[in-house]
Formats: sequence, C-alpha cells, structure tokens
Amino acid sequence: MKHAYWTVASAALAVALAAAPAAAQKKYDTGASDTEIKIGNTNPYSGPASAYGTIGKTIDAYFKKVNAEGGVNGRKITFISYDDGYSPPKTVEQVRKLVESDEVLAVFQPLGTPSNTAIQKYMNAKKVPQLFVATGATKWGDPKNYPWTIGWQPNYQSESRIYAKYILEKHPNGKIGILYQNDDYGKDYLKGFKDGLGDKAKTMIVSELPYETTDPTVDSQIVNLKASGADIFFNITTPKFAAQAIKKAADIGWKPVHFLNQVSSSVGAVLKPAGVENSVGILTTGYLKDQTDPQWKDDAGFKAFIAFMDKYYPEGDKSSSFTGYGYSVAQTLMQVLKQCGDNLTRENVMKQAANLKDLKLDMLLPGITINTSPTDFYPIEQNQMMKFDGTKWETFGPILSGEIGS
Repeated sequence: MKHAYWTVASAALAVALAAAPAAAQKKYDTGASDTEIKIGNTNPYSGPASAYGTIGKTIDAYFKKVNAEGGVNGRKITFISYDDGYSPPKTVEQVRKLVESDEVLAVFQPLGTPSNTAIQKYMNAKKVPQLFVATGATKWGDPKNYPWTIGWQPNYQSESRIYAKYILEKHPNGKIGILYQNDDYGKDYLKGFKDGLGDKAKTMIVSELPYETTDPTVDSQIVNLKASGADIFFNITTPKFAAQAIKKAADIGWKPVHFLNQVSSSVGAVLKPAGVENSVGILTTGYLKDQTDPQWKDDAGFKAFIAFMDKYYPEGDKSSSFTGYGYSVAQTLMQVLKQCGDNLTRENVMKQAANLKDLKLDMLLPGITINTSPTDFYPIEQNQMMKFDGTKWETFGPILSGEIGS
C-alpha cells in the first residue's frame, strides 16, 4: 500500500515539476538569446536605387530607439545591414553572409524585387524568415509554396488595378503610354494594369517602353512616348528614373494625365529633384500619411514620428516618404517580436507575422490597418488616391482595394 502511494505521489510531483518549467520555458533558434535578437537586412546604399538607402538608415535608428527604451521583452536588437547596390548577385552574397556567418534570426526588409527573387528559394530552403520584404511584387504572398517569405506594402498588381479602374471611369477614351523598369518589378505593375483595363488594354495602350537600371537616363523613352500621341502616362519607375521622367516631360512640353507608381511618390526624394512645379497634378496612391501635409501636424502618430526623427535620425529627411516607410515597417517587426514572447524560433516568428490583427501604426492613413493570416501574406491591401498640388499630396476619394485573383 505504502509503495503504491509513493508511486502516485511521485508521478504527481513529476507532472508538477515538468509543467512548471514548460510554462516559463524559453525557446531560441540561431540569432536569439536571453539578451539579444539578431536581425539581418540588405539595402541599396549605393547604385541606381540608392535613394532607398534612407529606409535602412531609418530602420537602424528605430532599433536604436527600441534598445534605448529597454529592447523587446528585455532583449536588445542587433541590426546588421549590408549594401547590395540593387544587384541580385550581390544580394545573394550578402544574405548568405547574414545567414551563415552572422547567424541572424531573420532577414528583414531586403529591398528590391529582383534582389528578393534571387534569395527566395535559398531563404525557404534554409527555413529562415524573409520577412516583410521591401517590394510590392505579388509573388511575396504565396504561403503555400514559399512559407518563409512575406510581403508588407500593398502589392503592385492591386495598386495598378486601381489606376486602371480610375482611367476607365475618368478617361475612357484616353491613349496610354507606359514607361516600365524591365524586370519583375516593372512587369508585375504592367500585368496588374493590363488586367485592370481588361479588353480595353489592346486599344487604349498606344506605347509601352522599357528601360534598364543600368541606363543613364530615360530621356529618349519620354520623347518617344510623347511622339506616340499618348495623353495618359503610367510611370513605372524607381526614384532616380521617376525624377528624370517628370523633368524630361516638362522640358519637352508633354502634359499627359500622369500616374506615378507609389514606390517613387516621395516628395523629398523624387518630386523635389524633378522640380515641384513640374510635378503638379501627378496622381498616385498612398497608404501612409504624407509627411509634407500640414493636416497631420497635430496628429498623435505623426508627432511621435517627428519626435523619433528629431532624436534618433536628425540628419534624415522628414519630407521623404521613405523615412515614414522605414519607421512603419520597423514598428510592424516590433509587434511580431512582442507577440513571439520568449519563443524566438524562426518558425514562431513566421507564425506571428501571419497573425497580425487590425494593427494600427503611427503613419498609416486613417482607416488602413495591417492584417495577416496563415493564408494571407499581404499585410496592407488598401490604398487611397492622391494628387500632388505643388507642395504636398492631397488624398481624395474612398479607401480602395484593388484585390487580385489567386
């Protein structure tokens, strides 16, 4: 009898002891510990897309803020960001270094469609999060085939469908000229736009001209687009070429209805270099508050962003949408890491990234929130039309969704 009691009691004690540590058990993968979380990144600090370099610098500044305030769940962020010059082979080299030498927990916000395409299979084979990539290509929302890759910004096809819908409503007899970057990024926008126009694409598009990122200018393409008779211009370019296109169109007196893809809608990095007087009337879409718009001066979220810039990135351009973007995506990562708690495995990082519910950020436009699920890897799926008035972007119309088919 005595022996039986001891066995039962011991079993109960063993269960109790096993349960206690399980509740408080910490789980770590490479790149995480009791004191540190290592996050990797690549960004074009040099080369044809170097205007985006300020995104990486803003993220770095935001993590300094997080660390100064005690870190995430008591852990400090170590942010390792390398220059890849917007060159896919260089991205591959730098990402391998981050994963295999620096041993980061995740690669966060690697920038560029061609660059992310070059590393996607590697990241998924290694089962390392390719987290909130800095590109709106539609392919980043494919959890079935690429469960370790997730997008962040509105995808390019849904954005260009919004422009197509607007054109069909407001300019049904327009003649459309298109300038696009000759890679996955440019072609993704092009596909969404043509899908949005439907049968009208064949008759409305009178010219579509590519350019390479190695081209010195897009001047000849702009001259040819004007000569095509186009009175609507869809400008699918990265910042350097966007500024060139706006300026050249003004120089030759071409005044089409101008749609500019939102990846180049920065007032500070694109419209000012192109000449704000040349940019009046340009249309785009947005999901972030325009940092040049005085309507936000008393907005609590905007004030928090300005305070952050003043303290942690004073040399950064407060008028550039790229700083607002970097701040917002860094806030999103912080939410994911908070939700991870003490389970800092790569698998749990992806699980939490796919479990964001109505997340509001300081710089998102009112009415736009972040939502993800195990089957929805598109965090932001809403936009609002905007028009440049010479000093700022003015939003108009409702919050729109240009949802795409699977």
